[in-house]
Amino acid sequence: MDRITLGTRNVSIEFPGVKALSNVNFEIKTGTIHAVMGANGAGKSTLMKVLAGSNPDYTGDVLYNGEVVELRKPAAAKKLGIQIVYQEVDMALIPTLTVAENVMFNDMVMNMGKKQFVNYGQIRKDAKETLARLNVDIDVRCLCGTLTLAQKQMVLIARAVQNECNFLILDEPTAPLSDTETEELFRVVRHLRETQNIAIIFITHRIHEVLQICDSYTVMRNGEIVDTTPITEKTTSKEIVDKMLGRSFEESFPKEACEIGEKAFVVEHLTEKEGRVKDVSMFVRKGEIVGLAGLVGGGKTELCKTLFGAYHKSGGTIKLNGKELNFKNPAEAVKNRIALVPEERRKEGVLVAETVTFNTVAASLDNYCTASFVNDRKAAEKAKEFVKSLSIKTPSVKQKVAYLSGGNQQKVVVAKWLAADSDVYIFDEPTKGVDVGAKHEIFTLINEIAKQGNCVIYATCENSELLSITDRMYVMFDGRVMAELETSKTSEDEIMHYATGATSKYTGN
Repeated sequence: MDRITLGTRNVSIEFPGVKALSNVNFEIKTGTIHAVMGANGAGKSTLMKVLAGSNPDYTGDVLYNGEVVELRKPAAAKKLGIQIVYQEVDMALIPTLTVAENVMFNDMVMNMGKKQFVNYGQIRKDAKETLARLNVDIDVRCLCGTLTLAQKQMVLIARAVQNECNFLILDEPTAPLSDTETEELFRVVRHLRETQNIAIIFITHRIHEVLQICDSYTVMRNGEIVDTTPITEKTTSKEIVDKMLGRSFEESFPKEACEIGEKAFVVEHLTEKEGRVKDVSMFVRKGEIVGLAGLVGGGKTELCKTLFGAYHKSGGTIKLNGKELNFKNPAEAVKNRIALVPEERRKEGVLVAETVTFNTVAASLDNYCTASFVNDRKAAEKAKEFVKSLSIKTPSVKQKVAYLSGGNQQKVVVAKWLAADSDVYIFDEPTKGVDVGAKHEIFTLINEIAKQGNCVIYATCENSELLSITDRMYVMFDGRVMAELETSKTSEDEIMHYATGATSKYTGN
């Protein structure tokens, strides 16, 4: 098959106070799977948005088969067969439309005005066929707003591959997916490369996946490309990480010992009103980091939201320091000194149109008010403290969060709750979309929170993280706790045993 090339020549782009790309020269050919990697703020997503026509203010040239093309609008990129699936799925899907309508959305928009009537039967048929290519079984009549995060991601990928394309850009595509769903995605990606000569560009922080599926990788740092290399049997994770950070890096997280006190946060027979959490009992001691393990859809996020009052409980009790709590919403949970760093940061964690300062103090505004007025100087000083301690990459605390990279947005969410000074900190996938350097900074902060005698709940699908940072963990399946495990005495195999719903005792066989 003939290879088509797509690339850039001396492409630069600036945001307010930040040079996001600096004279970038990049090229990819169809029929390959290529990873673009780098620390948060390195310029990965910015470069991909240039190729997708979403960053029109670039300087330099975009080249398509060696010819200069103008990609100042997404429609111009799509015309050349360049499709992109963004990480923040809720920003791209329309929750009030059905799965079928979201999958076929591009076709429906293109045909708007050309046809008097919409053939919904054909739309559902085409959407179902597209999802079948991904081995995904989702009712195409369902509203997208009712889907899980993993299902939403698969709908977006289906929308992208439904249109014929030469270049498919996937921004953190596996972040919300289980291992099984990831394998299915990889199968589809290989099929697209081998049978349809499509180039797939992965933007990801999951290095083991890059080594598993990609043919080559590009590393970016500070808006520049520092290396582009084929992947061979000799390529290692440490080699890639060192290039990303520009220094040697120790992969394991050396968890500091914390003094663990008495039981402080106790949950007994907790059941959520809609049945998403079922008869959960657990406890957290002061200074203890307790993990919530399980696959996507196992109930971890649902439990976190129920503990925070975002979902209503129908039974059971929640006690903090011996006092039973009966809050009915997140505002009351905050007053009872409970904090939640949510999984979907742009939707639930930050106000992207507001500044770093405003987001940092949003959960504790009373501490920065005089009468009815916010003390801007005091709030800015607190924000600057967290920008420094969390290494948040921003030109100023006055910068709008929308202009920060995904990882830096996540750090702002963490800063907000650290400023709130809570007793119980619940982290739901806090390192999603965060590079290895930032991940260690977040781990260090969580460790510091525990050392101060607070209770920490850490929910994630990443078993390696649970084994690195927690003291104990509860493994969930279908909204229930299947097992309580001591971290120092368990393994990934035992976690997966219970995460897949096994009721028998793990024997190690």
